[in-house]
Amino acid sequence: MNKTLQALSRIADLVLAEVPSDRALFRVIGPDGETEAEVARGLNGNDSEPGLWGGPDLALAGRVLEFGRPALVPDLAEAPEFADLDPGGAGWPAGILSYPWMSEGRPAGIAYLARNGARPAYNRKDLEFLAISIAPVLYLLKSNGNGSDGAGRQTAGALPGENSFLGVTPAVHKIRFMIDKVRDTDAPVFLWGESGTGKELVARTVHETGRRKGGPFVAVNCGAIPEALLESELFGHARGSFTGAIRDKVGLIEEASSGTFFLDEIGDMPLALQSKILRVLEEKKIRRVGETRTRPVDVRFVSATNKDLEREVARGRFREDLSYRLRIITIELPPLRDRKDDVLLLLDHFLDEHARTTGRSRPFFSPVALEILVRYPWPGNVRELQNEVQRALIMAGDSPLIREDFLSPKVNPAGEIYTPATHRFSTAKADFERRFLREALVRCGYHRTRTASEIGLTRQGLFKLLKKHRICPTSEGR
Repeated sequence: MNKTLQALSRIADLVLAEVPSDRALFRVIGPDGETEAEVARGLNGNDSEPGLWGGPDLALAGRVLEFGRPALVPDLAEAPEFADLDPGGAGWPAGILSYPWMSEGRPAGIAYLARNGARPAYNRKDLEFLAISIAPVLYLLKSNGNGSDGAGRQTAGALPGENSFLGVTPAVHKIRFMIDKVRDTDAPVFLWGESGTGKELVARTVHETGRRKGGPFVAVNCGAIPEALLESELFGHARGSFTGAIRDKVGLIEEASSGTFFLDEIGDMPLALQSKILRVLEEKKIRRVGETRTRPVDVRFVSATNKDLEREVARGRFREDLSYRLRIITIELPPLRDRKDDVLLLLDHFLDEHARTTGRSRPFFSPVALEILVRYPWPGNVRELQNEVQRALIMAGDSPLIREDFLSPKVNPAGEIYTPATHRFSTAKADFERRFLREALVRCGYHRTRTASEIGLTRQGLFKLLKKHRICPTSEGR
């Protein structure tokens, strides 16, 4: 079962739990008009074979696809747009609720619900809930192209390996291009970016996709180890070389032999150690603390920082020669606020990961929650986004829908929630028209003829809109 079919099945269960119906059909249509994924529900919510569906339901769904717009029909017998289908006979539902969607000007799918006369009629609230619930499938289709598992993952990942750097923006494509160029070389790689942008992930991807993947990947945070212990941790020490050195110890650089050594937050390394790291880079040898002999090491260095090394060099906090040696290959990681198109992809990835690791059904974010998450600037970048997803999942519990009120106060400080009054299309359109008309009237000094000409309406058309929205100009126009 591909990813789109799984999503359709989950959404069908979600919709029917909130909007009980006698029959339901969720269908994804490919470019050639063939069905690519389909979930059908029969009486009492049981699965049914698509072939067992009666002609009336398929005829009604086909007509909605022709219209290309949502259909809320409480009483089918009173709907003139379906009169030529002769509804009312055996097998025809009493009312229908349907939501079609388009892609590149063609029908791309439909959600269709039908009720018999024994159930209450569908209402506007039911349509709004259906529109909210189907949004995750629309996003999945957009990101995956044809809804298959392979296409979307290849577009998002491109490089093999579990730790591939995800993204679809040009900046991420450039990062993957650079990874592909350097992964099989021994040249030092320098990663620069804000905290949380994924520097260690890129370092691991360089290692795990290159010729050194059979060797160890050893990472150390230069700012997390006290300066007095850092040299011993990096280079190792001989027994008796200082108080507490009761046995020989292999250093982390030595442990990374035949693999990759990742120096995170290299900008925090003490000056006294920087010269020793420079010597290792130039001579490919290390000397343990308390020893006189050197030991050869075969290590590829990857370093990272969120500091401006040129500024650190100018202030005397970082060696200029080491800076040049580390930055033979530089990969810059952009902040997430500059990768808005990747936010939805990363949210989808973290939700999938959570469902896989916990064994629970995959939940979905509501459209309003998604809008808030995309709008947020993410100062903590991908790490902050991942933490937000984990928090939202805890708040949502077993709910299949992660609503906007489950988001943290930092991400949703206004406590924004969905209500039909604030998110209904007709209401939003009317609000826009009122603001647009008032601003145009002010610009034209309340001269209605001039206002009509500026905004492309006839005088009579402007008068109709002013009357519709009960706008009375404060001065007489001509």
